[in-house]
Amino acid sequence: MTAPKVGDVFTHDITFTQENVNLYAQISGDVNPLHIDEEAGKNSMFGRNIIHGHYSASVFTKVFGVLYYADGHIYMKQNNTFLKPMFVDTPYRAVITVKEIFPEKNRVLYETKVIDVATGAETITGEALLMNKKQYVW
Repeated sequence: MTAPKVGDVFTHDITFTQENVNLYAQISGDVNPLHIDEEAGKNSMFGRNIIHGHYSASVFTKVFGVLYYADGHIYMKQNNTFLKPMFVDTPYRAVITVKEIFPEKNRVLYETKVIDVATGAETITGEALLMNKKQYVW
């Protein structure tokens, strides 16, 4: 794989399950009923349970950890803005775009997004800065 270029785009499709949301609740300690109790979800402004924001954004760590230039990646920074709630059993697409390259430091700044596949609505936007001395060589 050649080093990334500004404008390169990588996508990854993902669907979250309630079982995995429940596991994340246990692991993180965030057992807010809005995420794990069906009745609480029904009675909420969303009409159903929503996925934890940080769990939904974990798709970026999956992409950078095992799918896209993964060998040698060191996560430096990630910021996220949560625009819309996300729900289980709904297809989403993570869209990763190379925004800026810092060749002298072997770093790339990525624009990160999650999009609801059915509606095209952005649910998460942000940026990630990663270092990779093995693959970010120009």
